[in-house]
Amino acid sequence: MPRFFINEKPNEKVIITGEDAVHIGRSLRMKIGEEIVLCHNGMDFLSKIENITDKEVVCVVSSIMQSQAEPSISVTLYQALPKSDKMEFIVQKAVELGVTKIVPVLTSRCVSRPDAKTFEKKRARLKKISLSAAKQSGRGIIPEISEILSIEKAIDDMVKNDLSLICYEKGGASLNSHDFRALKSVGLFIGSEGGFEQAEVDKCISKGVIPIGLGKRILRCETAPICAISIIMNLSGNM
Repeated sequence: MPRFFINEKPNEKVIITGEDAVHIGRSLRMKIGEEIVLCHNGMDFLSKIENITDKEVVCVVSSIMQSQAEPSISVTLYQALPKSDKMEFIVQKAVELGVTKIVPVLTSRCVSRPDAKTFEKKRARLKKISLSAAKQSGRGIIPEISEILSIEKAIDDMVKNDLSLICYEKGGASLNSHDFRALKSVGLFIGSEGGFEQAEVDKCISKGVIPIGLGKRILRCETAPICAISIIMNLSGNM
């Protein structure tokens, strides 16, 4: 059943306009009486189409339920900026796997180093990818794409979670050593193509961030987050 995100909690009737209205009427060719799901803040609103025009779709809400696709644990991915379009791939897959938020971080070994103004254009593209992936995977929320943070600000933000982890190529504790079922939130820090400087890892450790390893093989920066998020979702009972 098609899913669409809305900005406000709906009343009995909802009027959909803009691109979503065009998509419902022209692309999906939906008819009066057919049902769609409207998503807001982790809730699913099953709705029946009452009227369709070229500019808007009027729906009547028939039932409300908690989204079944949202995990019980909130995972925020702190991703050191990779080069080229790897960030787009990472956002798409991380959203499909259930992350709540993605925070781009500038670390010492990042090849791509856009300033805040330049990144805002890229951020708009990443937000669209997050929205598309959320729709495709049946999410109840659209995971947030944060502005770029320095590593210092990223660490300060990350340690607000119940557990903070940094994937380190030189190894660390196994993800199996943590009881993720008892946690509500996890911060996960992944490096760029060149990994982390030792000083950056030390800085994380000094703030309480725990180094983890993902096996004996060195994973690419776009593979590591997919691997780590999948394991966390499985260990927390969400996979």
